[in-house]
Amino acid sequence: MRVLLFILAICVGIIGAGNRAEAQDYPWCAYYNFQQGGATNCGFATFQQCLATVSGIGGSCGANPMYQSSPGPHPHRRGYAY
Repeated sequence: MRVLLFILAICVGIIGAGNRAEAQDYPWCAYYNFQQGGATNCGFATFQQCLATVSGIGGSCGANPMYQSSPGPHPHRRGYAY
């Protein structure tokens, strides 16, 4: 029985080691009653998602001041001088 539990623990450890948990960084925030120390929710990928959340309950949407875009391949843009 102990050997079976040991093997199960090893398998769970191997599976869990491959999946890293990282915080999501989204570009839009919802601000609820911000002037009086209200809440902030910076979990929106689009401005429309944020607006849909605050509609009816109050609040405003704005850019996340802590957002940094992911470093990845960006399409090469060639500018032409006219």
